[in-house]
Amino acid sequence: MRQLLALAVLTASVSLAVHAAPAASPVIPRGVVADPAPDARHPAANRQVLILNQGSGMNALFMLAAGSGPKPTMLLLHGLPGNEQNLDLAQAARRAGWNVLTLHYRGSWGSAGRFSLAGAGDDVDAAMAYLEQDENVRRFQIDTRRIVVAGHSMGGFFAARYAATHDDVAGAVLLDPWNIGASGKEVRAHPETRQDRIAAMGEDFGTSLAGTDAAALMREVEAHADDWDLAGFADGLARKPLLVIGAQRGLAPGLAPVVAAVKSRPGAQLQSITLPSDHAFADHRIALAAATVRWLDARAKPSKGR
Repeated sequence: MRQLLALAVLTASVSLAVHAAPAASPVIPRGVVADPAPDARHPAANRQVLILNQGSGMNALFMLAAGSGPKPTMLLLHGLPGNEQNLDLAQAARRAGWNVLTLHYRGSWGSAGRFSLAGAGDDVDAAMAYLEQDENVRRFQIDTRRIVVAGHSMGGFFAARYAATHDDVAGAVLLDPWNIGASGKEVRAHPETRQDRIAAMGEDFGTSLAGTDAAALMREVEAHADDWDLAGFADGLARKPLLVIGAQRGLAPGLAPVVAAVKSRPGAQLQSITLPSDHAFADHRIALAAATVRWLDARAKPSKGR
């Protein structure tokens, strides 16, 4: 995650007031802090699944909520490389009645294939298709009218891009999303910083990614500077219920223009808050889960026309 802080475009004195955190809620949703009553006939369960994309299988975990009948379902995407999995959020969402599908992109964390940023975006498409296959809808009790996509950092970017360009999701949760295109523009404008940024990007990769390195990923960032700027997706994002949770010591300052662009569109359904934490929300996990589950609770009923 440190690499994204090095890449982030923290331009200009954009006031954090745009992201000002609301007064703390006195109520933490029960799903964040308490287990539901067990359902002996339809218990919560974990299912390891393999999601195929272009001949490579992605390791994935489907966390199934207790109870009978179709469930709202969240696709949860990790960042680059994915050291923070946000599985506490997945567990909280499941306790609140949501199925949660998590995955490792091709070429990451033991999934077959070679990793690339563009490939990770394609993997999101494959995961959504998996959730909508009739066999899986029946097997995992998925309510296809209530599928949301959520992501942290790089995963937040791809969650935003998917939600902005597809009609099969009921909303999106963006957790300190990385605006990849804006980072590419910053590197283009200051090429003398490229090598330092590459070094910072690769600092926490370890052996988690196959078939790539920080220099190759930086080339992708620069190549997509124009078409991967989140501000360019504002029209599409304004058509979906959207929760953006920024990190004050993370990427929140650079998100201000994106949030402002979405809010300026007629009919925008955007809730935006900033938590006084780092990019991993390391000291605000309960607050992060509470905000996410409150938003999910508001999506509990199917949208009309879906």
